[in-house]
Amino acid sequence: MTAAPATRPLRIAGASTAAVPSLEPLAGLVAEGEVLVLSGAGLSTDSGIPDYRGATGSLRRHTPMTYQTFTRDPRGRHRYWARSFVGWQQIRAARPNDGHRAVADLQAAGLVGGVITQNVDGLHQAGGARDVLELHGGLDRTVCLTCGDVADRAELDQRLRMVNPTFGPHVDEVNPDGDVELPEALLDDFVMVDCLVCGSGPLKPDVVFFGETVPRDRVEQCFSLVEQARSLIVLGSSLTVMSGYRFVLRAAKLGIPVAIVTAGPTRGDGKATVRVDAPLGTVLPELVRRVAG
Repeated sequence: MTAAPATRPLRIAGASTAAVPSLEPLAGLVAEGEVLVLSGAGLSTDSGIPDYRGATGSLRRHTPMTYQTFTRDPRGRHRYWARSFVGWQQIRAARPNDGHRAVADLQAAGLVGGVITQNVDGLHQAGGARDVLELHGGLDRTVCLTCGDVADRAELDQRLRMVNPTFGPHVDEVNPDGDVELPEALLDDFVMVDCLVCGSGPLKPDVVFFGETVPRDRVEQCFSLVEQARSLIVLGSSLTVMSGYRFVLRAAKLGIPVAIVTAGPTRGDGKATVRVDAPLGTVLPELVRRVAG
């Protein structure tokens, strides 16, 4: 049964005082070590990358690219790449925030082992985390749909800049999957390139789109990490989709304690041993101070 967390003021250096759930249960769990982290888009919002389902989530305003549209509709694929060419610049410029660095600090202290992330932005690694398993892939790579070649996204970006020297409208917001909203009238001005290896294959970002299945071996690797962990801590995920929620279900079934740290309700709240409803940028640095400071 999930205990209701107590609420009390928590003072964070450099921040205003706010009432947040007590961190003692979370700190006690982390202090035992062998923690597996499962992170979602809420961890990257402080780096300027919006989530899909939060209070200002992208799903409230935009329809994300689906695997079916990308693979079956050439026009839809062209639209995605035109938008992604612009959005990638903002994703590439994003920097790790205090939450990413806190996860790396907990790893360095020997308390956190592996990290499973649903994010595709690479900010865990940039923040110093290691042993990061990217459940949904990474935007920093591309894959050819014909020959399967995997390449560095920077290589594609350089090629696209060469054939689109003047294409680059200013946008204010990038979507979580790395694209932006562009007027349809601009799409015909964008030129897309094909795979360098086979010469004709359409390229896809090496990420799992909506409607696409996560590779089974990757899922099994994640299940294995859950089964080896002393506890599972979910950071910044609403757990709305089964892709991440299944690991919470597996942990609960095995009697492995689950802590969920995110602002707002989640699908996994009923499975949580510890629940902290507060901003990650406040909670995680304080958690590091308490257990690894």
